[in-house]
Amino acid sequence: MKTQQVVNQALDWFDSGYFKVLLAERVAIASESQRTDRDEQLRRYYDDVFIPAFTQMDFTTEIIPNPVNPARPFLLAIREENPSLPSVMCYGHGDVVFGDDARWSEGLSPWQLVEKDGKWYGRGSADNKGQHSVNLAALEQVWRAREGRLGFNCVWLCEMGEEISSPGLAQVCSQLKNRINADLFIASDGPRLNAERPTLFLGSRGCINFRLSINARAKDYHSGNWGGLLSNPGTQLANAISCLVNGQGAIQVAGLKPPALTDSLKAILADVTPAGNPGDPQTDAAWGEPGLSAAEKLFGWNTLEVLAFLTGNPAQPMNAIPGQATAVCQLRFVVGTDWENLASHVRTHLDACGFSMVEISEVRGTPATRFDPCDPLVNWALSAMEHTTGKKPALLPNLGGSLPNDVFAGILGLPTLWVPHSYPACGQHAPDEHLLVCVAREGLAIMTHLFWELGENGNALLDAHRQYQAGGAQ
Repeated sequence: MKTQQVVNQALDWFDSGYFKVLLAERVAIASESQRTDRDEQLRRYYDDVFIPAFTQMDFTTEIIPNPVNPARPFLLAIREENPSLPSVMCYGHGDVVFGDDARWSEGLSPWQLVEKDGKWYGRGSADNKGQHSVNLAALEQVWRAREGRLGFNCVWLCEMGEEISSPGLAQVCSQLKNRINADLFIASDGPRLNAERPTLFLGSRGCINFRLSINARAKDYHSGNWGGLLSNPGTQLANAISCLVNGQGAIQVAGLKPPALTDSLKAILADVTPAGNPGDPQTDAAWGEPGLSAAEKLFGWNTLEVLAFLTGNPAQPMNAIPGQATAVCQLRFVVGTDWENLASHVRTHLDACGFSMVEISEVRGTPATRFDPCDPLVNWALSAMEHTTGKKPALLPNLGGSLPNDVFAGILGLPTLWVPHSYPACGQHAPDEHLLVCVAREGLAIMTHLFWELGENGNALLDAHRQYQAGGAQ
């Protein structure tokens, strides 16, 4: 059977309506991981969704205890056809954020799949139930077309805690590294560049949050009696932040900037235009690092954001000089940033600018990752995507946001290929979350093509990858 025949069969199956039925059953499970009273629903997603889907394709499944959060165990599913075949690792999470039922539009509910104007509405439809459902369906189509074979070994790791920062994922992957023993990682999460353009991204920006505080005195004092004699922590902290990132959003601390963009990265990002699509906010062209394109700012550079700022009582302001001020800041960063020394860089810069009174605390973050965009596996995936869709796919060196890709790329040491089936205006983490029907259908075609070709030419593809890496990949 040829690749296009298998893809056509998958599309016929999708058009029959069965995928919609499956997704509706999965959306109906209120698997909110941020709540402590949803443990039964979270386990139900394993029992009613993941385990049956794997079992019918003759995977063995095992619940893996979570050493960090026992209420959020993992699921490991393994199918080994032949030790000589390549092994592909996949990933999906069945948990979702709060349903936020009251804020959904009339006629919509987080726990009922509703189709309207080419969109499937429901919590998890885009993040991540719809996306891993596409990949499971593609895998099943290949398994059926090969009459009970995939043509490669396959391992899935599923979790129910991604929306609470994947507690225990790193520890479990370290524990399971020898059992996973994969050659390649393929998964789906996050958005495409836009609804029309299939997208491949190779990692994610890292993220580190930190708190800045000034605790000048235990209580507030009347501004008429003491103004001009007492320092104002709100004023000081505002100015301290402005010495870290200026009024145009450009980072002022040399140690928080990434290496200069390489010519190869610039060439890749020259083909990428973020935003400007229906549902996108209006971007500010003058914001961010000067001299960079919008794509370079989003996918090739770092941003320092103020997430929250509090001084005094904004709800009931008083004529008083506040005694304290605090702000939560965030650095989104790309590979090559000295992020682990962020506190030291910020401390040195604040002291040099006269803000030694600012305290730095609650520093926590995750690394950035980026698989080599020149690797033959990337060219293979892009070619398959273009052949299937007739569209030139977008290649992103890394997602602008963050994913637990450092676990798969770092701890497991895998080449990571992410093929998202959502788009930026999907309402992820917000009311009226939805999945575009056309993108889900196109995603099924893409994933069926990729899985089928791995069964046909997997060893040759991995040999080319290893030769490239051994030859001194850049």
